[in-house]
Amino acid sequence: MSSSKLLKLHKILNDRISRGVINYVVPDLWNAWDYDGPEMRKLPSGELLVNPYRFYSRVIEKVILSHRKEGNNYGQSLSKTLGAKVPKGHIGGDWIRRSALYSTMIRTSSAWDHDRSHSLDLSNFDGMKETGTFVKTMALLPFWKKLGIDTVYMLPISRFSLKDKKGELGSPYGVASFFDLDPSLKDPMTGTAMKVEEEFQAFVEACHILGMRVIIDIIPRTNAVENDLIKDHPDWFYWIKASEFDQYKVPYVDGLENTLPPTAEYMPQVYASDDVKRHIRMFQFNPRIQNPKKWETLIQENPVDFVGEIEKRFGLKIAPAFSDHINDVQPPWTDVTFFRMYLDHPQDTVGYLDHPDIPPYILFDTIKCNLHPGLVPNQPLWDTLTGIIPFYQTRFGIDGARIDMGHALPKDLLDGIIGRAKAVDPDFAFIAEELDTDNAPIAQALGYNIIIGNGFWMEPRIWEKKLHKFVYGAQDIALPMFACAETHDTARIAGREGGRILARMTTVMNFFLPNLVPFVNSGQEVYETQPMNTGVDCTEKDKFNLPKGDLFYGKLALFDKYAFHYLNENRWELADHLDGAKDIRARWLNELTDLNAYVPVYFEEFDTPAIGAGYFNRKTGKCLVLLANANYQAGIHCTASLKVLREKAKNPSVEGRLVYSTYEMGREFRQFTQEGNLWADLGPGEVKLIEF
Repeated sequence: MSSSKLLKLHKILNDRISRGVINYVVPDLWNAWDYDGPEMRKLPSGELLVNPYRFYSRVIEKVILSHRKEGNNYGQSLSKTLGAKVPKGHIGGDWIRRSALYSTMIRTSSAWDHDRSHSLDLSNFDGMKETGTFVKTMALLPFWKKLGIDTVYMLPISRFSLKDKKGELGSPYGVASFFDLDPSLKDPMTGTAMKVEEEFQAFVEACHILGMRVIIDIIPRTNAVENDLIKDHPDWFYWIKASEFDQYKVPYVDGLENTLPPTAEYMPQVYASDDVKRHIRMFQFNPRIQNPKKWETLIQENPVDFVGEIEKRFGLKIAPAFSDHINDVQPPWTDVTFFRMYLDHPQDTVGYLDHPDIPPYILFDTIKCNLHPGLVPNQPLWDTLTGIIPFYQTRFGIDGARIDMGHALPKDLLDGIIGRAKAVDPDFAFIAEELDTDNAPIAQALGYNIIIGNGFWMEPRIWEKKLHKFVYGAQDIALPMFACAETHDTARIAGREGGRILARMTTVMNFFLPNLVPFVNSGQEVYETQPMNTGVDCTEKDKFNLPKGDLFYGKLALFDKYAFHYLNENRWELADHLDGAKDIRARWLNELTDLNAYVPVYFEEFDTPAIGAGYFNRKTGKCLVLLANANYQAGIHCTASLKVLREKAKNPSVEGRLVYSTYEMGREFRQFTQEGNLWADLGPGEVKLIEF
């Protein structure tokens, strides 16, 4: 293992400990592994004063390398490291169905005001980076393990464009290069001794040693309006006159409702729209076609502001992307553009054009390629896109990927993306960005292992009984989906009505639901209230959930400098609850992930806010019952019917044990009726787990 980047990182940090006699603090949450450096002081704020080089080298040494087995290559996928085989009758990557995911944005998850200057600096007084890095995030791995997490899902880590950026730092979804990592994730502690790519390799190794898999986000449908591919492939993009850029907007189709899918039935009305015709007329042929000699001169000169020079010399700009839904109220996405997936116009709408040799254009159908394909694939582009995941597999050893907007890609392209990844690692997992549960069978047929689903929408809506519908309906979905009350795009569950009580209830409950995979959004574990983005199910006021005096008031982590509130007075509460529940989940994992071992638990009380689930071990007959009170305002009394569960388990026992409760310690549990049902008092937002 001489090539181990983790060992290299450890040596670099260890050799530089003498440099760390500086003012450097970390939240105590980052020390879920008992750091004992001689310089450490606990401050009244809840922060720890540490030597950063010793702090990060010690977590590698004490927590991570202590679990390393000689001879194992942790730089490849964990399935390859463990020699895992794909079970017969399964597609590779089904391990994700047994996982618990933590969604992290590296730049934010390990961000902290280390020098206490009341600012988040890219380089502080001591030359330290206060936004997140791969190196610093390793200190959080023990904390995530405490939560019961075994899979790290990372928002995009590729280099992104700063042109027309959103917020202070820009969006990681505005990718400028698929094959370069975001340089801002490089840690200055290693100086020139390590590259950011090596630090990511070390991070993946660390995760694998701890039994944690790594999933990345890829964005094959869009690219930044300023990206590396423009120089060699201007024909892969859509162009408009720079002089008309200020007039560029989403065309509106009179007579149609807002936010309609671009299905064939609407296309005649779309193309008959005067505003659509105006929009199409804005598009121009790419600059290389317009003037090959001038383009070649530009290529040879290779100016720093390449896109800016195109605008000056050709009067052209790349057209921004927008939603593929007709009459969507969202404005154009000014920092990203769509790839031109086909070299011809969509075959089912080309007949609506005045003439077929007009320049390529962005419209609801041309960008929804799964519904409206052309006949001539842009094969060089497709080859590039299908090579992204194999690049990260072979170089970094990742275990899975989420394909951003994959459902809108041409099927043949999607088949290529999944197929090439599976050829490298048959046990590679894929997450579909599919929110509609009705489309789960389609995602399954395409080779996905899991869908995002609609939990983020359903779980917070307890009074409309959406949460109940989500839990009890999950068993009927063709693929597992995320058990989550929030994502990086949505409102925070702790920022909604119900606050901390509802957040705690849903987060714990999500680890014990059928056909659902627990998903914790970064910051959720410390009851963060301000969303990372206001993209889905948010209101404008959600952006201002923090007090006005807060350093991050009005900021969004997806675009701005942001550190989570790791000093929240309740910062350890949810972690301690999940720490207490994770062993129960591990003990019952086979049953929790086997629908044949699941029985929905209903209640005798009419219209109760209680939710129930039962599981049984088919060999021993032992049962586990989950009870949860969705009412965060008041306690309830409920009687859970266990007849079906007892019959399937052949278990008449009326003695059990309370193995987890929000408000109680474990104890013997004998609250059964004469009929063998279970009665319980549940406090506001309480979750109980009973074994019998």
